[in-house]
Amino acid sequence: MDVLTLRAAAGGGSIDGHDAAGLVAAGFTLLQRSAPLVRALAGKRSAILLPTSPQFLVALAASDGRGAVLVNPLAAPAEVAHQLGDANVGAVFTTTSLATRLPAGAAHVLLDDAPARARVVAPGGTREVDLGSHFGLSLEGDAGAPGRDEECAIVYTSAMAGTPLGAILTHRNLVANARQCAESAASTREDHVLAVLPFSHLFGLTVSAMAPLFSGARVTTMARFNPLAAVDLIERAGITVIVGVPAIFGAMLAAIERRGGRLARGPLRLCMSGGAVLAQELQERWADRTGVELRQGYGLTEASPVALFNDLRRPNRRGALGAALPGVRVSVRDPLLNTPLDDGTEGELCVAGETVFAGYVRGGEKGLQVHDGWLHTGDLAVRDADGVYTFRGLRKRMFTRNGFNVYPAELERVFRAIPGVHDVRVEGVADPVSEHEVHVTLHGDVTESDATAWGVERLAAYKRPTRLSVRPQD
Repeated sequence: MDVLTLRAAAGGGSIDGHDAAGLVAAGFTLLQRSAPLVRALAGKRSAILLPTSPQFLVALAASDGRGAVLVNPLAAPAEVAHQLGDANVGAVFTTTSLATRLPAGAAHVLLDDAPARARVVAPGGTREVDLGSHFGLSLEGDAGAPGRDEECAIVYTSAMAGTPLGAILTHRNLVANARQCAESAASTREDHVLAVLPFSHLFGLTVSAMAPLFSGARVTTMARFNPLAAVDLIERAGITVIVGVPAIFGAMLAAIERRGGRLARGPLRLCMSGGAVLAQELQERWADRTGVELRQGYGLTEASPVALFNDLRRPNRRGALGAALPGVRVSVRDPLLNTPLDDGTEGELCVAGETVFAGYVRGGEKGLQVHDGWLHTGDLAVRDADGVYTFRGLRKRMFTRNGFNVYPAELERVFRAIPGVHDVRVEGVADPVSEHEVHVTLHGDVTESDATAWGVERLAAYKRPTRLSVRPQD
């Protein structure tokens, strides 16, 4: 049981009423019953361009034997094309609506009707594949085995130098982190997890899908987050766990306050926030309105992703990132000497252990570095005597918006390519709702409308400027 999807199938859990084992079996059946798909994938990677849904697990299983590029459904067509080309992708698992973002002629598999059927669109024509034969397929293995040291997922991130890099995560990386998260969250088969984050984001995939499935829990997805609908599900559907970013909890809190100010929480027991720094004031308001602590965690793609969490075995430390997950080594170190610093001393947060990624597809010298087994995250922190870490800032040039990373150098590269633009300035301006707004100033001969259209074609929605101004070249 050394493959991530097989381990998820063995747990006995479900996504939106579909048994995980059936979804995984459907993915294997798809690969077995489609020769055109096998030919398209020969010697290449796959890609998954899907919303948060049961079909994601089908696609992961059908990617068996190769790494799958997890493409954010918010990505612009130019970003999709870059990732597919950079990672040498042979075929993309997607839906009819999202397939419009693919480069012309790209082989793809439409999973709108999975796990019942799929449609393979490849050179030579289109073929319908009946996945019904997966019923009764036996999936066996050792549920306690570590994951393979083979590629499982590739996620594009760390664009500090201007271009996103494909971080490679192995089955061992992701299986280990899912187990660690399940232990820290005290997950059981009685849990019902509301998944509102994209599964293309490792925080969403590992914490709100794989960890609960490993434990036999039930997962309910929300492909497009709606705060009112999320609050309604928590109150009426017996949700026990919800995982989100600060902007999501802020939006749900606003919805709760509009509906009377208190959440009829039922069995809700764990609320976990990550992806961006969580304001202590939001934690306090959430606990007051819901009766449940909002617990902060910390991670990054290159660490599979979670490294720190305020887990249930300790009192919640509001304002802190938490302590290291079981099996994860975390240290505050001198960024230049790679030596550990004393408790109470600010330094670079570093992570070691079997969750540290396997490197980048290419351009690794421009990304985060690993020295003597320690992944240098580019984040600053301090550790106290209890082993709890507090965020202190960034060494890398980056900010977050709605839980997603925004790299100024990437936006500068994109906008500087506009004919007539000579200089670009990008700034993240603090915002209480979205963490940061994106302010872009262009110097040169271009109109704001043309520059805006340029960005829409080339940048995911969360990277696009919330304020764009053009100044003539001096």
